Amino acid sequence: MRGERSGRRGRDPEEKAASAGMDAPASGPSTLQALGDLIGVVRRSNAPQLKRRVGAALALTLAGKALGVLAPLMLGAAVNRLAEGQGTLASVGWGFAGFAVGWALVRFLSSAAPQLSDVVFAPVRSAAQRKTAAETFAHALSLSLDFHQTKRSGSLSRTLERGSRAVDFLLRILAFNLGPTVVELALAAAVLGGRYDWRFAAVAVVVVVVYATVTFGMANWRLEHRRAMNAADSEAAGLSVDALLNYETVKSFGAESRAAGSYDRALGTYVEAALKANTSLAMLNGIQALIMNLGLGVMAVMAGFEAAAGRMGPGDVTAAVLILISLYAPLNILGFAYREIRQSFIDMEEMLKVTRQAPQVADAADAIDLPPPRDSRGAAITFDGVGFRHDARANGLDDISFHAAPGTTTALVGPSGSGKSTIVKLALRLLDPQAGRVSIDGLDARGVTQASLRRAVALVPQDVALFNDSIRANIAFARPDAGDAAIWAAAEAAELADFIRELPDGMMTRVGERGLKLSGGERQRVGIARALLADPCVLILDEATSALDSRTEAAIQKTLRRARAGRTTLVVAHRLSTIADADQILVLKAGRIVERGAHHELVARQGGEYAALWRKQTRGARTGVQPPD
Repeated sequence: MRGERSGRRGRDPEEKAASAGMDAPASGPSTLQALGDLIGVVRRSNAPQLKRRVGAALALTLAGKALGVLAPLMLGAAVNRLAEGQGTLASVGWGFAGFAVGWALVRFLSSAAPQLSDVVFAPVRSAAQRKTAAETFAHALSLSLDFHQTKRSGSLSRTLERGSRAVDFLLRILAFNLGPTVVELALAAAVLGGRYDWRFAAVAVVVVVVYATVTFGMANWRLEHRRAMNAADSEAAGLSVDALLNYETVKSFGAESRAAGSYDRALGTYVEAALKANTSLAMLNGIQALIMNLGLGVMAVMAGFEAAAGRMGPGDVTAAVLILISLYAPLNILGFAYREIRQSFIDMEEMLKVTRQAPQVADAADAIDLPPPRDSRGAAITFDGVGFRHDARANGLDDISFHAAPGTTTALVGPSGSGKSTIVKLALRLLDPQAGRVSIDGLDARGVTQASLRRAVALVPQDVALFNDSIRANIAFARPDAGDAAIWAAAEAAELADFIRELPDGMMTRVGERGLKLSGGERQRVGIARALLADPCVLILDEATSALDSRTEAAIQKTLRRARAGRTTLVVAHRLSTIADADQILVLKAGRIVERGAHHELVARQGGEYAALWRKQTRGARTGVQPPD
């Protein structure tokens, strides 16, 4: 189909509109900058025999275009030979047959050369696509917590997908379609002008220029129709996905018909916009066909007059018309190619923008690996005057100072928003302090590599997120090279082994998206097993037993007490009963440490924050450490 492809399949430009917009703003990357980025991607692709493949592919493509111009001349010579009719019938027939066979052979070669070129260049395109996707994905993973907290996962995934596909499309369409078509136009004009008359070359050039101008102009005019169609499609897709993801809520409120009605109305808007887009596409195709056929008609009439005057033979008339027809063939997709090239440059640039973002937390140039702890009881953690404030919060951490000696347990308590989670992220170096410093065994955390620090520090979060893989794979994520014995030992320690043995597929049971096939308590036990398998020298427990029942929590607490041996432990807790045995307890409020001490010291302080929290949780009980049910 000329102009572009319509509908909701194919390269699916409608889906692109969801985040980047189908129709790029005029302020997108300049053509030269985008071409430079594309060439840089190819150079970094590390494709096998890169230079030879690029050279051979271009040579084959250009040869195919040259043969495409030569083929009509062969057929024209065959027709002229037949029209002359001189000599014996056999000689005329053999002469015509020779030229006709030559025409067929040259035409075959002109068609085969681009296909062979594609085969030769395919490894380069694939390597470039793979390289850009892998580089961007790896860089996105290396970006700091602030980036991942503000991004939309679906949008980022689509950016990577569209960008890598754009690289492949641009290499195919620019290097082996539009570029060679310009060369073919120059060759065709040279042949028509040199062999016949300059007016034939002028007609060919004028027709192509008019065709391209009208196509580009109408393609820009149609952008508004495409915008409306893409926006309606995105709205319909968003409504359907949202309803399917929240099907329990829809069913709970008996809103099936309401959700279906909203989806139907969105589809109605899409259909209306699609009809306008398709009508304008049909108009574009009709105008393109008119220009093409007018050009062919003018060429045929001119050639006919030249033949009548004896300056051209019948075969020359055929050759001139066929040259113009062969020149029109690649122009059929000009509108589609123009629009897609614009969008592909935008998509590629959006992907490269991700790689140009510098992480806020990065390894220093002279960063060293964190050495093994000097003390067999674990590593020491020190916060020295640490300050940090998120952009989205009015308050942050202010002058946080404490020392967690090797082998000790430090607990953080306080109301929500007091800064407990921020301290955990600073200890893991997911954030860097804006004031003061965080030290591990006396070394500034900013001076050691992130990889070595996170091998030494393991976290069990409150909301354990699992991969959609087997239980075994999720536990072994901390140590992929761990054997079955070590994995089962970690599961036993996390009170998870009996549950796994009861499953039909045992360790190979898949846990579903984010582990949602498991209960909250089961997910937390998998998280605990994963952390224990990592065998860290610093263990961070962020409400690690909040989703467990009382019996399982008691068992896990015993396990965690054993797991603390040989480790420094940092515990975030709301239930104070779980940290009553901590060596020191830090009470935070509005980003400051307002109290510190052991459990019995803090409980004894009249009017203290910790004592008030304790009384609330024990409901006035003077002794005992069991929280209320």
